[in-house]
Amino acid sequence: MFTELSSYLDAFIASADEGSFSAAARRLGLTPAAVSKSVNRLELRLGVRLFQRSTRSLALTTDGERLYAQVRLPWSEIGDALTDLSQGAGKPAGTLKVSLAHTVGRNYFVPLLGEFSRRYPDVVPDLHFDNRQVDLIAEGFDVAIGGGLELTDALIARELAQVHIVLAASPAYLKAHPAPTQPQELARHRGLLRRSLATGRLVAWTLKTAAGQEVVANVRPVAVMDDPEALARATADGMGIAMLPMPHACPLLASGELVRVLPEWYAETRPLSIYYSSRKLVPAKVRVFVDFMIEEFRAAGHAQRFRQQ
Repeated sequence: MFTELSSYLDAFIASADEGSFSAAARRLGLTPAAVSKSVNRLELRLGVRLFQRSTRSLALTTDGERLYAQVRLPWSEIGDALTDLSQGAGKPAGTLKVSLAHTVGRNYFVPLLGEFSRRYPDVVPDLHFDNRQVDLIAEGFDVAIGGGLELTDALIARELAQVHIVLAASPAYLKAHPAPTQPQELARHRGLLRRSLATGRLVAWTLKTAAGQEVVANVRPVAVMDDPEALARATADGMGIAMLPMPHACPLLASGELVRVLPEWYAETRPLSIYYSSRKLVPAKVRVFVDFMIEEFRAAGHAQRFRQQ
């Protein structure tokens, strides 16, 4: 009886996480028909409908949302505990669901995965790339890497790096438009502005120096974007001057596609951090992943690189 209920809950939670029976089936190594059948049997046992189904979508009902909120985290903890026991006490094992921003994930964390997998071959990282702020607990992530997640009693954040934002432009742009020598001269330049995903507002160019000077600079906007990677690419293509987070600017500065503008001036944003649940039983797979990434990220020099002035 427990085995049947376990399979029903696995199918329900995977379907709710993934938003489709097909995706849940791939995750569980089953057929979509088997996943759908398990969910149907759970609905029959509970006497409620858990999903609204259509040919194109799968959405939780009110009862489904309530059940998902109540069982998602406890069921994950039970699974982690059973995995630890079956693999040996405290041995890291199992699938690790991780949320990362596109550029930060691809450029700085994916290169570290090879060594992590060699050390912990029984842990399978399941990486989800997204620039939005995820709800780590509600969406079933084990770990999130990014900046600015809202901290609650349910989350722990360990800082990876302070992140500076710098002014940059392409050599071609600066050849056609002489570089400014002070922030006030930015008003004569073409500016690429960023719209905050969190607020929908344009991000102001609030600049500071290590000596404590601070100014809000004006610029003539030629384009607005809500994706920092696209902003960096447009800047490298010569569209104008932009304020870019160092994780996005670093590769282009190193290649010479971008150069710093007013290099003594910069802005600050929220630290890049690694987030995980503050539950009492932290699975071994989460613990070793967090410790490994913090150690290797700093050893690679990224923490220092991201706060260059």
